[in-house]
Amino acid sequence: MYKIPASTLFVGKKLVYVPECHSTNTLSAELSQRGSVEEGTLVITSNQLGGRGQRGNQWISEPGKNLTFSLILKPTFLKPDQQFRLTQVVSLAVADYANSKAKGVKIKWPNDVLINNKKTCGILIENSISGECIQTSVVGVGFNVNQVDFAKIKGTSLKNETGLDFDLQNELNDLLPCIEIRYLQLRDGKFEKLSDDYLNRLYRKGQRHSFRIGNTEKQGVIDGVDQRGRLVVLIDHDKHYFDLKEISFVD
Repeated sequence: MYKIPASTLFVGKKLVYVPECHSTNTLSAELSQRGSVEEGTLVITSNQLGGRGQRGNQWISEPGKNLTFSLILKPTFLKPDQQFRLTQVVSLAVADYANSKAKGVKIKWPNDVLINNKKTCGILIENSISGECIQTSVVGVGFNVNQVDFAKIKGTSLKNETGLDFDLQNELNDLLPCIEIRYLQLRDGKFEKLSDDYLNRLYRKGQRHSFRIGNTEKQGVIDGVDQRGRLVVLIDHDKHYFDLKEISFVD
């Protein structure tokens, strides 16, 4: 059972805990559809059976070891073509939190948080759009805290990186204010700061690396991310722009 955090204004002030569920994002979406839900409502579980990640991947988390939750936000101040702004905010917030616990924290485009080049957090944001604005956003976060075994997945956790055991309630109390701070920056229109901070944490920015583009493998250098959230890669001195499913890292 989790407690409501004391150090936030609205994030997590309404808390829904379920010992087990298929997906906190799915449950959060169902709660939103039933009626009025307060912004900042937190849905959290100890055992997520069907967690989802980017590109249709499954997010597997050992029961009782990690933070698996979803936040319901209402960024009605954002237009549909500004959805990536929210991705920046959440990935930056998680990176801020992770950086307070361990070294070597980076954001792998678009929103995976890495510690020492290994994935420690997956984020899945699902937006509900109506008219000219985003009405509701369900922000799913799966952060590896005390899990140590990741089988064949190139994953890690705070425990693996520090050798310490962590109390999940305390970690939730530390993480949620980070999300609120970054979200309020977004609400205040501090787009340039958020973009600069995101680029400063961007994994392999400015480094030559191999990418898979369609059925081919090419060398390129990440130059940045445009306002639509497309990855900008320099290939043979020309800028190329890629959406999520158009390019992947060759590790």
